Amino acid sequence: MLSQLYTLVHRCILAVRTIGFLIVGFGLLAVSTGNAFASTTITGFVGAGGKYLVTGAPVTTTTATLLKLSFENLTPGTNLELCAGTVTDFATGTCSTRLSDSGGPGFVFLTITDTSQLSGKIIFVQRAVGIATAEFRLTVE
Repeated sequence: MLSQLYTLVHRCILAVRTIGFLIVGFGLLAVSTGNAFASTTITGFVGAGGKYLVTGAPVTTTTATLLKLSFENLTPGTNLELCAGTVTDFATGTCSTRLSDSGGPGFVFLTITDTSQLSGKIIFVQRAVGIATAEFRLTVE
């Protein structure tokens, strides 16, 4: 009887240790993947002015790394461009670096670019086709 009780206690201790290791393991996995999948989603409207400023200041980067952008136009009958350029480009509506175009609702376009290509530029969205206020979604990873 005593040996059976000892075996039962030993199995319980092993089970608690295993569950503890699993909890710690999943916790570390969640922490490590949390940063790997960090993203920012911006939903905006291109109104009568035909432009939407995404970045408030020029992009500054000292290291080359990949930037993933997902761009989607949510408004039928319009076409939008995701652009990078100077403040003057934004003011005049010139898309000197086209990062993405948009299709109709339901199309999400992926752009993968090197951050060094964006250094010193602002990012903005402008209308290419249509006159209606256009809603868009931009996800940056």
